[in-house]
Amino acid sequence: MSKEAKMDRDDVEAFLDREFPQLHHLGRLFSVESVGFGACRMQMAYHESQLRPSMMTLADVALYIAVLSAIGPVALAVTTNFSINFLRKPQPGELIVDASLLKLGKRLAVGEARILSGDELVAHVTATYSIPGP
Repeated sequence: MSKEAKMDRDDVEAFLDREFPQLHHLGRLFSVESVGFGACRMQMAYHESQLRPSMMTLADVALYIAVLSAIGPVALAVTTNFSINFLRKPQPGELIVDASLLKLGKRLAVGEARILSGDELVAHVTATYSIPGP
């Protein structure tokens, strides 16, 4: 039996708008497609000036949402480790990321993200997030 997400797509969008408005400084490039317990799928609209930094942002935000979907709206959960492998240059166009948690502990969460351009895997990410204590 799978666990139910503590935040749904609408909750996450409202949380990001409230807590991290700078995410949309170039307009609404990032959008959340779906959220499940420990998982998130997002898309990023194409913007030529932001390709590599935005790929990293896309993966980090999607993994952060995967953490929030498991623990609830905790703004102080922070990235403590982030590693990205750029596998190939994406074609100009939207990017999709699928993020999921590999391990959820009391103080740390570890996840991975796969960034796709069309059907091609263009980057693979692993990251660790620190979860604040009570």
